Amino acid sequence: MTDDLREQVHAAARRARVAANELVLATRESKDAALHEMASALRTRAAEVLEANAKDLEAGRAAGLAQGLLDRLALTEARVEGVAQGLETVAGLPDPIGEVLRGSILPNGLELKQVRVPMGVVGMVYEARPNVTVDAAGLALKSGNAALLRGSSTAEHSNTALVAILRDALETAGLPADAVQLLPCHDRASVTHLITARGLVDLVIPRGGAGLINAVVQQATVPTIETGVGNVHVYVDASADLDMAQRIVLNSKTRRTSVCNAAENLLVHASIADEFVPRITDALNGQDVTIHGDERFARDPRVQAATDEDWDTEYLSLDIAARVVGSIDEAIAHIAEHGSGHTEAIVTSDLNAARRFTARVDAAAVMVNASTAFTDGGEFGMGAEIGISTQKLHARGPMGLTELTSSKWVVWGEGHVRPTS
Repeated sequence: MTDDLREQVHAAARRARVAANELVLATRESKDAALHEMASALRTRAAEVLEANAKDLEAGRAAGLAQGLLDRLALTEARVEGVAQGLETVAGLPDPIGEVLRGSILPNGLELKQVRVPMGVVGMVYEARPNVTVDAAGLALKSGNAALLRGSSTAEHSNTALVAILRDALETAGLPADAVQLLPCHDRASVTHLITARGLVDLVIPRGGAGLINAVVQQATVPTIETGVGNVHVYVDASADLDMAQRIVLNSKTRRTSVCNAAENLLVHASIADEFVPRITDALNGQDVTIHGDERFARDPRVQAATDEDWDTEYLSLDIAARVVGSIDEAIAHIAEHGSGHTEAIVTSDLNAARRFTARVDAAAVMVNASTAFTDGGEFGMGAEIGISTQKLHARGPMGLTELTSSKWVVWGEGHVRPTS
């Protein structure tokens, strides 16, 4: 069975390579037309998608999936429309392929150009997020890549319906359907076969919980971009406008708890604690948020005493860890110890404090007087994102079109040969 599954995955990768070789020659006009066709097909066949998604949700509830996972899994008419609009936004973005990154003419007359090119075959391993299926397919297509999608069994019906629609749209637009393929999802070995298919697959991107990401990063022989978990902090500085701070904390925590940019930690400067701690406790309590607080926060009987584990927990629920710090440097030290390098925010009216925070906090995105919810490819003008990278090589932060490309040197000569030494 394992050998059969390996061959199934590798055969899909070989078909993807053929499709990727065709996409290299595709014009921007043809790729954009395909993206619009995909968006139109999703709208036309939305009922088909929602029916499939309902089966996944029913199975998820029966299996006892956490509410946060069910929220990630759920599709609505509005969410289907959102991913369709994302495809159209991607179509409107500049095509990165062929962009000249740098170039020159050497003294000997050789003409050098470093140009942007597709990665080739990109594998995605992700959990219960059917919207990722569409986002990944759209971004891969526009950047000239073929996508191998390995979603989770919890979203099997949704992903199957979505990929069928996308493949039909590609064929209608005259591009290879194998530019988007869905891999088997019931056996974890399919992940292993994908992430070790070195030579068949050019890049793997895992997107999901810490267990999934760590497993892929540690076992992959294919180059991998690590998309990290979001243990995200909001630090309310001594000079903060407290009305602004309250809005930012609430939006960061409660807008959508199941996403990786949701705040999981709140840090409050000691000089404003007497005023802000009761205020934010009331506000969070009013939004049904459970606070896991230090001694200062826990004076309120509605607050649970925080444990050491709370500072490192990505709740993905209506929970937040909270503590009072004596200084901005203590806040930065706390983030350095417990943060995941995803998104960190400061609320302050002090320019020097903002500069100190943005310079010293090591994260993919640092917000000043803005909600952590803005760390998102769509909000950053990318149309959609294929993930949020928390590593430092090649790509960091929301990954859009350019992060799915590499480069090559093109050298033009006129019979040039290198002198013998």
